[in-house]
Amino acid sequence: MNTSEKIPVVAKSVLVPFILITSLFALWGLANDMTNPMVRGFQKVLELSNKQASLVQLAFYGGYFTMAIPAALFVNKYSYKKGVLLGLALYAIGALLFYPAAAYESYPFFLSALYVLTFGLAFLETTSNPYILSMGAEETATRRLNFAQMFNPMGSILGLLVAQNFVLGALQSDDTTADGVPIFDTLNESAKAVIRTSDLEIIRNPYVLLGLVVLIFFVLISVVKMPQNKHQEAKVVFKDSIKRLWKQPKFAFGVVTQAFYVGAQIMCWTYVYQYAETLAIDAKSAVWYGLAGYIVFLVGRTIGTALMAKIDSGKLLMLFGLGGMLTLLGAIFLPGMLGIYSLVATSLFMSIMFPTIYGIALEGQGEDAKFGAAFLVMAIVGGALLPFLQGYMLDLGGVGYEDITIFGVTEMRFSFVLSLICLGVVAFYGRTVYKKYHTN
Repeated sequence: MNTSEKIPVVAKSVLVPFILITSLFALWGLANDMTNPMVRGFQKVLELSNKQASLVQLAFYGGYFTMAIPAALFVNKYSYKKGVLLGLALYAIGALLFYPAAAYESYPFFLSALYVLTFGLAFLETTSNPYILSMGAEETATRRLNFAQMFNPMGSILGLLVAQNFVLGALQSDDTTADGVPIFDTLNESAKAVIRTSDLEIIRNPYVLLGLVVLIFFVLISVVKMPQNKHQEAKVVFKDSIKRLWKQPKFAFGVVTQAFYVGAQIMCWTYVYQYAETLAIDAKSAVWYGLAGYIVFLVGRTIGTALMAKIDSGKLLMLFGLGGMLTLLGAIFLPGMLGIYSLVATSLFMSIMFPTIYGIALEGQGEDAKFGAAFLVMAIVGGALLPFLQGYMLDLGGVGYEDITIFGVTEMRFSFVLSLICLGVVAFYGRTVYKKYHTN
């Protein structure tokens, strides 16, 4: 019998702080998944190649890699609460920078704004994840984090709905004739410039509004008394902590696995729109498939969190990894709409991966958890590098998505072999943890 069932996942004494920090999971989920559809938005408005458009993800997730260690050092010197507050401040600044970026109509400016925004997200993820782990007994830590992470896809769903209803559906650059020919491509440069100005303002507005919302959370958290876990927030020597962490294969392999997982997630969620385009599904309608993926993801995380009370986390991670590999094979080889249905279903199996890998890798780390968390957040750079590689693959035959065939399928479908490999790594990590480190 799992003894962690007798221990409360969240104690009443920390319920209010837990709710506040958990709300941040939805807040960065909103930013993450409002941005995924923007790759296609920027591509249309600014007439970019697949590889150029994928720089949105490179800037977005590259910020995590850049700022995770500084965030951990800041938390080590001060506290989790101050780390959260600095993260919210950077988040708000990055979002508000979209206003001048739209005024200058500069793609590099937009990328810079995203980069600053993710400095804030790096602080929030580096602090909030271990903060949630610290708010109770270690026996229920992974379940507690999975529960908190359930609110992340809720933010993702909201972000996607914002992108669909207030951005993608309103972009004039995506309008087509009755025959499906893009009108924007037929215009002269002066007409394009007028539409470009209007469309970039449409892209700008939700980010500016989000920046103002983030400032409200900054005020709320600054005035609420937050708990401190003296053991996990104790000051530690950075170099010594790093040495201890990287001597542990379970932690080191966990960081590598996290990079592969995040890469798979972002590829599946970013390129579902281009996949839909190959099936003659327009941009606004394609968002429904992205939304379906997030709903399936939320359902999967709810089911997975419940199953974790009965099934070892390593074993469950392995089973979900194998399930995801199976659905990705369907996305690659199943014909027509069956392929996109299978791609959407992959989200069910990806649902528990981030918090479960995170929780397993940080098991028993104690005061080293803050630096361990930094490396696990740095691993989010997989969400920058792997989609860029997929974009490169999509450009192999030209700017289209069905220019060439590889092993009997288009380059669009074949490119998801990258995600297949990534989830294979996740399944192998889960098996290794279950067989080597977890005993029932």
